[in-house]
Amino acid sequence: MTVLVNMIVTLGMIYVVPAGLRLIHPARFLRTARLWPLAAAPGALCLWLPRGAPAAALAALYAAACLALAARAPVRLPRAPSPSTARPAPSEIAVATALVSPSIAATALVAERAGYRLFGFDLDILALTVPHFHFAGFTAALVAGLVCRAVGGRAGTGRLARWAAYSVPAGTLLVLLGYFVDDWAELLGAVVLTGGMWAVALLTWREIRPSGADRTARALLATSAAVLVATMLLALWWAAGEATGIPHPTLTWMAATHGLGNALGFALCSVLAWRRLGADRLKTGTGTAISTGTTDRLETSR
Repeated sequence: MTVLVNMIVTLGMIYVVPAGLRLIHPARFLRTARLWPLAAAPGALCLWLPRGAPAAALAALYAAACLALAARAPVRLPRAPSPSTARPAPSEIAVATALVSPSIAATALVAERAGYRLFGFDLDILALTVPHFHFAGFTAALVAGLVCRAVGGRAGTGRLARWAAYSVPAGTLLVLLGYFVDDWAELLGAVVLTGGMWAVALLTWREIRPSGADRTARALLATSAAVLVATMLLALWWAAGEATGIPHPTLTWMAATHGLGNALGFALCSVLAWRRLGADRLKTGTGTAISTGTTDRLETSR
């Protein structure tokens, strides 16, 4: 399981995070995205070293970059749907959650690489927290925010998109709190997160996929939506088993199915698809980039 988890985490650190940052705002995060692989390299390297001071020091370098990224999250929150309301837009809450999530993953990584049972958690749990907050944290929240930006103003689907943008961060937070409370609290978080991700999958399939300008983008979006249905069902099964004692998959089996599916089938496919969508609209002139602000939409002249 260790080798598989390390490969998944490396993918998240080196490619998924910087590619995702470009989707938030190409101009504001361009420099950060370009430099991110250099910042992530020590974090990726430490995964393959034995636990100890050298591995922990490398993890700390990565954690510093993640904390700097998290410090930019509050900038997202003042954005609001209209000047008359002080409440942040749901898409910005989701994006802010994405920016904070790698710092949680990196904190767990430093502790695990040092062999320190942070808050009393087993080292295996800390190790699995790292991919969880790179993918269920960063990528899931980011995609929920992008979907909300794209369809949040449409009649009928807008409410579901806004609910997804709220529930994915809420579910991620509840899962984190469940670590400190009990398995039932974690199950509640899994239910909320699964509901939000299934909403993202539905909206991706029905609203985003048909707008893809090429077959590759549509195939990537279809794959990401279909994979989410299966992987989140596995997450519910595991959380329910932990809370109730019913037979459920082992952590090794979850890493090989839920973890690998989310990393490759959902996260990687989603990032690649959304980058193609943004590039297509900039080339054809049919709309603004999907990531330039709260009010941006895939269709800007309807």
